[in-house]
Amino acid sequence: MPDTIKTGTILIKEGTPLPEALRFETEPCAPSWTLVKNLDGYGVNRKIDEAGWTFFCLAGEIKATVFGLDAQKAVRRAVKRILARLKGEKFNSLEVTAVASKRFLGVPYTSVSTHSRHIQESALLFRANNLPVRDQARLAAA
Repeated sequence: MPDTIKTGTILIKEGTPLPEALRFETEPCAPSWTLVKNLDGYGVNRKIDEAGWTFFCLAGEIKATVFGLDAQKAVRRAVKRILARLKGEKFNSLEVTAVASKRFLGVPYTSVSTHSRHIQESALLFRANNLPVRDQARLAAA
């Protein structure tokens, strides 16, 4: 895992389709996930938007709290715990929205908050071919 995961860090699932002109500098982060280097959520969103694609922010905050003396190791464990909890969900990226290291009764702990994100070419979060036939026709008529 990388040395620093902080607020604004973006993780992208390996194999996520991206525009040809868009390539991020990444490094391995967790099994099947890479961390975007040198760009935060805003920077990644801007680059994806410039390529004509969409970077959705999915509803709901996902949190994990981990105890440990080494704050960065605790952050990595919390991110792994979040990714394991979300296995099977339909999203291909994750944004770290908050990292807080504190103490409770002298015991250090770290809380990590994230939001699911999704990169895709279409401006619609779902595709028309995933809709029932009657809804496909209604969408085509609009």
